[in-house]
Amino acid sequence: MANVTDLQTKYSKLAQEYSKLRAQNQVLKKAVVDEQASSASLKEQLKQRDQSLRKQEQEMDSLSFRNQQLAKRVELLQEELAASEAKGKKGKTKGDSPSQHGQQTQSVFDEDLQKKIEENERLHIQFYEADEQHKRQEAELRAQLDELEKDSEQHQAVVDGLTTKYMATIERLQSDKARLEVKAQTLEREAKECRMRTDECQQQLRQCQSELNKQVKQSSSVIQEKVPFNDTSEQFSLWIQLKARDVAGQALSFIQDLIAALLNFHSYTEQRVHIYPRDSSIEPISPLNQKFSQYLHENAAYVRPLEDSFLQLHQSITEDTVTVLETVVKLKSFADNFCSYTHFLQKILPYQLKSLEEECEASLCTAALTVKNQELQTDMKRVTSVFEKLQNYINLLALPSVQQDAMPLSSTSAVFTQLAACLHSLHDAIKEMSKHYNQKAGLEKELPTITQKLSTTTECLLGSLGSLTSSTGKPRPQSVPHREALSNRRILTSSTESREGLTQQVQQSQEKIARLEQEKEHWLLEAQLGKVRLEKENQRIGDLEAQLAAALGGSPNSQPAATSTLAQSHEEVGDEESREQLIKTHYMTRVGELTTQLQISDSKSVHFHSECRALAKRLAIAEKSRETLSEEVKMANQNITRLQDELTTTKRSYEDQLSMMSDHLCSMNETLTKQREEIDTLKLGNKGNAKKNKGR
Repeated sequence: MANVTDLQTKYSKLAQEYSKLRAQNQVLKKAVVDEQASSASLKEQLKQRDQSLRKQEQEMDSLSFRNQQLAKRVELLQEELAASEAKGKKGKTKGDSPSQHGQQTQSVFDEDLQKKIEENERLHIQFYEADEQHKRQEAELRAQLDELEKDSEQHQAVVDGLTTKYMATIERLQSDKARLEVKAQTLEREAKECRMRTDECQQQLRQCQSELNKQVKQSSSVIQEKVPFNDTSEQFSLWIQLKARDVAGQALSFIQDLIAALLNFHSYTEQRVHIYPRDSSIEPISPLNQKFSQYLHENAAYVRPLEDSFLQLHQSITEDTVTVLETVVKLKSFADNFCSYTHFLQKILPYQLKSLEEECEASLCTAALTVKNQELQTDMKRVTSVFEKLQNYINLLALPSVQQDAMPLSSTSAVFTQLAACLHSLHDAIKEMSKHYNQKAGLEKELPTITQKLSTTTECLLGSLGSLTSSTGKPRPQSVPHREALSNRRILTSSTESREGLTQQVQQSQEKIARLEQEKEHWLLEAQLGKVRLEKENQRIGDLEAQLAAALGGSPNSQPAATSTLAQSHEEVGDEESREQLIKTHYMTRVGELTTQLQISDSKSVHFHSECRALAKRLAIAEKSRETLSEEVKMANQNITRLQDELTTTKRSYEDQLSMMSDHLCSMNETLTKQREEIDTLKLGNKGNAKKNKGR
């Protein structure tokens, strides 16, 4: 699910970046279109100016040609005038009428010459004005050409930048595409593995169900046949449950104290940010501190769920349930909430460090305060690091409730040991931070600009740090040594592996013991009877020896014989009574032994019944986990399908965008090439015109 979230985040970032690039592309398109329109208008103006320039050049050519003709005409007239003057001198001797005719001709020539001279002056003036106008137009056109060249260079730079940027974007998108394909393949493989694991879990569950059903039937038959008695193992289990609930209650008290102290610490830190180094009531605080204050204001949303989830965990531990890591399901929600709070601490850590740096940059901050702020930065980093370690160990403890057989017993003991060490480290880190904050507060009181509001807030902040120090100093959990845990683990593993073999051996041994007990009873009875007989024979031998001694020592009489006969009859009766008493004693002893064995069997059957109940609960938990895993597999398959569809859609959209961008770039390159060709043509035309003007 974390991979899917990362992919969605990356897709959203790519979409945002694409939208930005698309907006920039639209703006650049509009700018290029505007520049193309302005370039077209300038080209049109340039063509019009060029046409007017050509007309003026033609007029200048015609005027220069007309001027040359007039100059030749003036020369001819001057020659004719000179000839006429020479003729006039020769013909002075003639009459008055020719002289008058010559004067009239001379006056006509003079008028005509004066007109030609005026026309020549006018043409010179027009030529000068046309030349000046041509120079001005040429300067304007050159300036416009320079501007167009600059605009073209700028557009070319923009196009080159966009090309580079788009190529980088294309390469990045291609790499993202390849990475997403690899991730999709990885997710497919993981889905296949999940399916295989689900099938294996289902088979194992079927086997467990069949075995548990057999054990339940056997236990039920044993329980129905036996008489209930005082079960000490059940009392021991009850004691364990009460002990677990007591430990959970102590942990709940510790968590509540810690959460109250954390809420106060974050709240007073937020108040201090609004007061120092800038008082928000006088001047606005920096944007960084505004963001920091906003995050601190959200602390309850991350801290309160810790208390609620652990309270639910404490309430789930009752006397009727078996409390092990596999059955404490509520521990997972507490681990998730603790992870959220750790992420919150990681999010506000940079702002805490920057806020302390801003305090160091204040004008009234002394060198000693700077040192204390640096020490506090180190302390905050250390506290955040310890919370990250605690998060890892709590997640490890919550793992067996989600995944069965996720962690062996030795690893569990090691995790509890490391968790206790982390709690000690947290206490030390907060104690060190509290000490440095106290020293900093003492230095701040010496500043001349300290306010009462800042002093009160600092004292409250120090009080919350003191509460944090005292609350983190409470837990002192006892842990099993590592070597002992390993030995226990080996013993447990070997016992579990050889359980079935030992069960068979116990059954065989019990059968042998039963047979041997029967033989033992028989031979004990025979031994007791033999012992009685031996004693009686010894007594009879003693009596016979006494009678023999009496017979050898004196005369025989009838009284001793009668006495011996009566004694023998009494002995026979006593033998029968003693034999009955021995048999009765033996059977009473045997009944007591059988009663003891019956009680032991009853205790074992009750113990097996409790184990069957625990196994049934584990089976129910396994069923729930199987359902959860099947749901997760379904969700994973749906996510894979959705990601494949999104990948296909994204791939198509990227290909379409790339084709559109390629076409757009090609069209822009063609347009720029045409503009360059037209500009080169204009430059060549201007150079040719300049050379013609210089030649004239």
